Amino acid sequence: MRKILMVCLGNICRSPLAHGILSHKAKEKKINLIVDSAGTGNWHTGNKPDSRSINIAKKFGIDISNQKARQITKDDLFEYDLIYVMDTQNKRDVYKLCTNESQKLKVKLILNEVNVDSNNSVPDPYYDEIDGFEEVYKLLNEACQKIIDKI
Repeated sequence: MRKILMVCLGNICRSPLAHGILSHKAKEKKINLIVDSAGTGNWHTGNKPDSRSINIAKKFGIDISNQKARQITKDDLFEYDLIYVMDTQNKRDVYKLCTNESQKLKVKLILNEVNVDSNNSVPDPYYDEIDGFEEVYKLLNEACQKIIDKI
């Protein structure tokens, strides 16, 4: 069974959305997949996703309200087959935890699934209004569909 980890900065906006979207799509397609999310920082550990992420996911029929923020660990680099990061800073931060090249090869920018090697980042909507969260949802939905199509 494949295991995928979604990573952003605080694990309350982008990665919980990606986690929820990919889990939802896998369930719809009856694909046996384990999905989780984490942040590179620990500021929000134990907290639910941002209410705006919860609300935008709910708008599209996905419930992420039971997720709890956590920080990525070195163990995650062994545990997961793929680690999708939301931006280049997240990628650099996760690379710092890697102990070998095979772990680094697991770490991918999620939007490269849509535009190969574009190295585009998912914008952090934390300081935005709800429109920013909807835009992030659309970007992640497209990327997650590409991931599902590959499996």
